[in-house]
Amino acid sequence: MRVVSGIYKGRHFEVPRTFKARPTTDFAKENLFNVLCSNYLDFDDGVTALDLFAGTGSISLELLSRGCDRVISVEMDPQHYAFIRKVMQTVKTTKNFLIRADVLKFIPKCQEQFDFIFADPPYTLQELPTIPSLIFKHHLLKPGGIFVLEHGKNYQFEEDPRFINHREYGSVNFSIFREVEKTDEE
Repeated sequence: MRVVSGIYKGRHFEVPRTFKARPTTDFAKENLFNVLCSNYLDFDDGVTALDLFAGTGSISLELLSRGCDRVISVEMDPQHYAFIRKVMQTVKTTKNFLIRADVLKFIPKCQEQFDFIFADPPYTLQELPTIPSLIFKHHLLKPGGIFVLEHGKNYQFEEDPRFINHREYGSVNFSIFREVEKTDEE
């Protein structure tokens, strides 16, 4: 696992072979962040982020490296949780808040809103198609906030009214959503 950009750029962390997690490839991660930074977000502008199904912590670390003020990482697997904690201790950050929880139980209980949310559930997760509606139903994004869902090629989200973009990098697919900004008339 490699950090693509920012203050931790070039740092490598070896992911144990015993991990069940499928880390987002460096190629896909780099291209996704190029799209996000060019079109949607300036991560070093007071951004708060939520990384769901954090796995190896690769996305959380990338967000922190790029300047996010605060990143909450949610991971249920105890081995993955311990690995993320170790990585965050290694880079000596105080801006990561790691929570060991089931994401599908965490979402309805979360009382905070974020500028950016990333979710990388197992591609075989039965509830994967419902994740965007859960995020929006529970108002986890600030107005204008961006949500990225990583998924396999068999999922389509273009019908969702908040869907704004789809990117495919090899076998990795990202669907990008934006929370509607409130107007004075609402």
